Amino acid sequence: MLILHDMQAIHWAVAGLGISFVTLTLLAVANRRLGVSTGFEDVCSLVLDAPYFKRSAITSGRPWRLPLLAGLVSGGILSAVLGGGWSPVWDLGMFDTEIGWGPGGKVVWMFAGGLFIGFGTRLAGGCTSGHGIFGLSNLEIPSLITTISFMAAGVVTTNLIYRVIL
Repeated sequence: MLILHDMQAIHWAVAGLGISFVTLTLLAVANRRLGVSTGFEDVCSLVLDAPYFKRSAITSGRPWRLPLLAGLVSGGILSAVLGGGWSPVWDLGMFDTEIGWGPGGKVVWMFAGGLFIGFGTRLAGGCTSGHGIFGLSNLEIPSLITTISFMAAGVVTTNLIYRVIL
């Protein structure tokens, strides 16, 4: 069951088929790799004048990456609306109970988390969707190593935070 509105979840295999369809179509039609982190670089390149964001590896993908990102956001909004609505909340569950830094602390916490995620994605040469979905489906060893590292770091971090610190 989904958390919002007690809706029945779509079977995982249907979602997997949808992701594989998008991945294979993108590869077959456009010879492009599925990944989201480079799309965020595209968004940054629209507003930042740094040479890093003006490289052709970034700007050449705008015609398909920006619509992909817009589709992800639009799909999320459409899903929320069709599922009964969405309203923003500041509730971070256990974070609020155990740490309770207030709204400013939450923003700092999320900003720091975003920096770590951005650093990790650049260090790994891509995001979890790029490595975990596309790279693994192409049997790429670097993606296997990266995905194992992402998963291991997530397990260790979660256990440290929830079992040791909190």
